[in-house]
Amino acid sequence: MGFVTTRSLARDYDVIVVGSGAGGGQTAYTLALEGVKVLMLEAGRNYDFRTETPMFQTNADAPLRGAGTPDKPFGFYDATVDGGWQVPGEPYTQASTDPQQRFDWWRSRMLGGRTNHWGRISLRNGPYDFKPHSRDGLGFDWPIGYDDLAPYYDKVEMLVGIYGSNEGLENTPDSPEGCLLPAPAMRVGERLIKKHAATLGVPVVPIHRAVLTKKLDDARIPALLHPGNPRAQGLVAQAMRDRAACFWATPCGRGCSIGATYQSPAVHLPPAVASGNLDVLCDAMVYEVTTASGKASGVRFVDRKTGKHIKAKARAVVLAASACESVRILLNSKPGGLANASGKLGRYIMDTVGSDLSGQVPGLEALPPHNEDGAGGGHAYSPWWLYQQQGRDWHKKLGFPRGYHIEISTGRRMPTSGTGAGLEWLTQGSYGARFKQDVRRLYGSFVHFAGRGEMIPNEQSWCEIDPTVKDRFGIPVLRFHWQWAEHETRQAAHMQKTFADIITAMGGRVQDGGPELDGAKAIAPGGSIIHEVGGAIMGADARNSVTNGWGQTWDVPNLFLSDGAPFASNADKNPTLTIMALAWRQADHIVERMRKKEL
Repeated sequence: MGFVTTRSLARDYDVIVVGSGAGGGQTAYTLALEGVKVLMLEAGRNYDFRTETPMFQTNADAPLRGAGTPDKPFGFYDATVDGGWQVPGEPYTQASTDPQQRFDWWRSRMLGGRTNHWGRISLRNGPYDFKPHSRDGLGFDWPIGYDDLAPYYDKVEMLVGIYGSNEGLENTPDSPEGCLLPAPAMRVGERLIKKHAATLGVPVVPIHRAVLTKKLDDARIPALLHPGNPRAQGLVAQAMRDRAACFWATPCGRGCSIGATYQSPAVHLPPAVASGNLDVLCDAMVYEVTTASGKASGVRFVDRKTGKHIKAKARAVVLAASACESVRILLNSKPGGLANASGKLGRYIMDTVGSDLSGQVPGLEALPPHNEDGAGGGHAYSPWWLYQQQGRDWHKKLGFPRGYHIEISTGRRMPTSGTGAGLEWLTQGSYGARFKQDVRRLYGSFVHFAGRGEMIPNEQSWCEIDPTVKDRFGIPVLRFHWQWAEHETRQAAHMQKTFADIITAMGGRVQDGGPELDGAKAIAPGGSIIHEVGGAIMGADARNSVTNGWGQTWDVPNLFLSDGAPFASNADKNPTLTIMALAWRQADHIVERMRKKEL
């Protein structure tokens, strides 16, 4: 068992897991450590985070000073070594030519998927987030509640290593003692934002991120994660010892060669492979779930290197290819879509509402040199603070029904281009010695706010199989329909006003003539936040959902989804932590069903 080729595949497996990211990695980890024989199929290439992460190179060492390009939109060093919003030879299409109805789909073609490239922000959904329809009458309730998932949030936090604090805030769950690592101290700019945001009633607290601020307790945690399973405990303890605490060297978006950040290849896959129960095959693009007698019998995939089509068999199939890719596989599995008796497959795709604003604060100019190193991202954020203005009377109080959190960036980060360009709005243009003085004076005096809010599922945001377009392997591609509702555009306008108010309270200046109070212009395009979920939502009734509360499809009892596809709503909290908690819970359920010979 381990990394295999198409020639060394076993004849049959207990479970096939499609995808190696947050959902697939967590599912394979849990199953393999419980003795289940698993085949993991990854559409992208193998990836070694230890040798492929550019830990110490500066942007000055990179082409174009590390600036973004169409092939590398997040810069030369971004960890998505293969993939992006466009993948050569693997298109997707838009149902409308209207730019406001465009959906951009990010795909990572590499082992670990998007867990190599993400912000590591790891927020628990709160009780309100699982029952949003009950609060305001919009969208859907989940068939599970916070209490069902809380023990799995605990486990994921302890396994992955997440720093943060407990603040006792509404619908922002605290973690039990021993789950969280210490939060790093706020930087100067973050402290200043906290001071002035408080005058507006906006809280600023330590953020939760999947970065090790100290070594994991390999003597205590494994027994809590895997009680009664000494072999699993030993494998997990060794994997924890192989990871080092962050020493603030590298932006996390590059990946992490010392394993200080969460990436599936650094956390989930090593103990799972070491168990001897996991086979991993890369460059294997699954395009169909096969069935026999009403049950899943395996999958068909194409070898991306040779173009050969291959079939693999298993007692159960778990799709974790990312929300829309899993939907694509199901829609291509049979006419009308496999597991689509409800007609809801592909429906209710959601992304995070996004809107950003920057400003410059004179109080942060020309500071003396000081240590602003940190955990490769923000140390602080603002959780949503206006829950009491929502509920059934949201239209009378707030004007939009769901909220957002604020991600904060400040400080003397590595310059993107290193040229000092783009300062004309502050300097009116300067040259020579004065230009150099302006760059030095202004460096580190900027603040940036990114709103990340909840989208309510709507009938106009969905995907289907394009009737004519296929990818280079001959697999039909997805066609996207997209539309933001007024609920989201009003939220984006509120973000802009809030950010501008904070900048003004700090004595700063808003950049580029902002804020943009037209929400339709302020909101980021669909898909651009890379938080898409839905498309195969879970529910309590098979007539209007694709899966039950276990992520198990209603129509095919041994077919499960463990990525973001079953999300019934998309809270303002970033989805990765919830994907992993759901996947661990689902995998425990699969193990129990298998032991009872029900799968």
